[in-house]
Amino acid sequence: MLIDARGLGCPKPVMMAEEALSKINEGTVEILVDNEASAINLKRFSTKNSFYSETHSEDNHWRIKIVKGYVCEVPAKGDKLKELEKDLLIIVGTDAIGKDEELGRILIKGIFETMKVTKEIPHTIFFLNTGVRLTTLNEEMIQILKEFEQMGVEIFTCGTCLKYFNLESELKVGYRGTTNHIVEGLKDFQKTVWIG
Repeated sequence: MLIDARGLGCPKPVMMAEEALSKINEGTVEILVDNEASAINLKRFSTKNSFYSETHSEDNHWRIKIVKGYVCEVPAKGDKLKELEKDLLIIVGTDAIGKDEELGRILIKGIFETMKVTKEIPHTIFFLNTGVRLTTLNEEMIQILKEFEQMGVEIFTCGTCLKYFNLESELKVGYRGTTNHIVEGLKDFQKTVWIG
């Protein structure tokens, strides 16, 4: 079964995949999407439901194959989209902590530098509201966050917030995310920390 979900934002492609898979006992469903956030969310959906999946980039879209009813394969080591132990989700809703913005920017950078040095890193970081400036405009933070990414941290930035601040083309680290990441995180992660 092939589902063409190009042009549709999250969570619609995941909902369409879930509906199609609920109608079969075993078999394959393929979904076409035209944004990487949807591809990642479909991969996460597959892993969470113990389905085997493959993701392929084709021209200007992604093809995600989800297999139901067969033995699942363990994702290869180093797979960018693999599901790790979900110990900590950090949600960052500001680019400066406290009332003094200049000091607040120093403090938020200090927090992330300390996490990096001590290797006390989370599974996922989600940036929203003015926090999106840390993944788009703040070059010092972008460099730190790229190092987090290399250490295996999943980094997402709120798509609605990027659009609101007219920063959609400025995202320099991680992926565009949706509120799905927060809603799922509140349930799936052992601990959720809000900054901002």
